[in-house]
Amino acid sequence: MQLIRHVPARLSDKRRLALAIGNFDGLHLGHQALLNQAVAAAPEFRPALLCFEPLPRTLFAPDKPVARVMKLRDRVEVAQALGVEVLAQLRFDHAFSRLSPEQFARDVVAEGLNAGQVLIGPDFRFGHKAAGDVAAMKEFGERFGFDTRVLEMVADDHADRRVSSSRLREALARGDLARAERLLGRRYAISGRVVRGESLGRKLGFATANLRVAEPPAFTGIAAVRVDGAGLTRHPGIASLGRRPTVAGRSWLLEAHLFDFDGDLYGRHLRVQFEGFIRHEEHFESLDAMTAQMHRDAARAKALLARR
Repeated sequence: MQLIRHVPARLSDKRRLALAIGNFDGLHLGHQALLNQAVAAAPEFRPALLCFEPLPRTLFAPDKPVARVMKLRDRVEVAQALGVEVLAQLRFDHAFSRLSPEQFARDVVAEGLNAGQVLIGPDFRFGHKAAGDVAAMKEFGERFGFDTRVLEMVADDHADRRVSSSRLREALARGDLARAERLLGRRYAISGRVVRGESLGRKLGFATANLRVAEPPAFTGIAAVRVDGAGLTRHPGIASLGRRPTVAGRSWLLEAHLFDFDGDLYGRHLRVQFEGFIRHEEHFESLDAMTAQMHRDAARAKALLARR
């Protein structure tokens, strides 16, 4: 997959792009419908997606950042598995936000990314103050030489409601991993490189592999997990994602404890798949009380994984 950070892009293929545009945080079933249409346009067009970082809502309200479902690494892995060949993740700053709808369609979509086909949802808005809509994109497409296709919303069959990133974030915030799985079409997972921590878990008998996450994360709490990577295949474990209030932690961290494993995973890439919610993060009065709860959590996680 070719990753694009700036426009005009130096594309590795002369074919024009079938470009799905959106925030694509989570790549849920609604996002996948757009990407499937982009993939269906191959080989005439190269399947591609365009997203932005940070999310526009976070840029304009930094004191109320949008909870994040996935990092770039996860987005690349899922999109590539769907057949996407180009992922353009452009920096969304105040200068970018001031582009008029016409400038966005011409300078970014048509000339910057060489789009021959644009795929958007029916409520798509773009340009300064979100002044551009679907009708405007169709008009600009006729002027700048790309075809605009609008896809209908995808509904959640279990709830007869639209599949959306906001509903996905709500499910993850509640710890409703079953609902999140239905919206995603797959189990929720986070991948990344293992970083060094403070080794407190090892001292307490719960050595962990620590991964950085997108901030602030949509999911927090304790969950039963299975881990892949570094020679591991669906290895059972338990993970905590949060700020570790008992030890005055400040940064967000995913700490995965692998059952019956004693190897060194520092620097390795792992994929942590969430299998079942245990509880939300909480503050304990002492390390002893926290350790006792960790043992109870581990027992629940093992029982849950055995059932699944």
